[in-house]
Amino acid sequence: MKIREVRPDNRRRCFHVETADGTEFRFPYARLRVSPDPRESVRDVEVEPELGNEAFTYRLKDGREDTIHLDAVLDYNQDPEYMHGLLLYRLTVEALDALEQTGMSKRELIRALDTSPAQLYRLLDPTNRTKSIGQMMALLHLLGRRVEVTVEAVSE
Repeated sequence: MKIREVRPDNRRRCFHVETADGTEFRFPYARLRVSPDPRESVRDVEVEPELGNEAFTYRLKDGREDTIHLDAVLDYNQDPEYMHGLLLYRLTVEALDALEQTGMSKRELIRALDTSPAQLYRLLDPTNRTKSIGQMMALLHLLGRRVEVTVEAVSE
């Protein structure tokens, strides 16, 4: 996902971040590492082409600056696609750890999952976001891991 535009909103004390697909997110100044004090404002902000348009740099009136990656914005806004990818990544890392600890062979896993070697390698690839959570749960079960899902009310 790429950033198309970022606008500072000094009155509401947040950035408005628009992605290439037209989605707009808000990111509050309170979440910044280099945060302006209440009397200070953001002087300018620009999308960072050197970071693949996936981050933006802001400058305060006193000259301090910092760069914020889009992942921080997506995490703050609990973007469903981002959260899904993060969950898949965590499940994959756990599967890789379990595979190393159990010593189970990949050939044995391929047979137990009734799948192809290519599919197993896709499941074990942390960068692959096209696999399903169900596939990962089946893999983790074979590796002796139990996955629990907890649903909690969000307090605001």
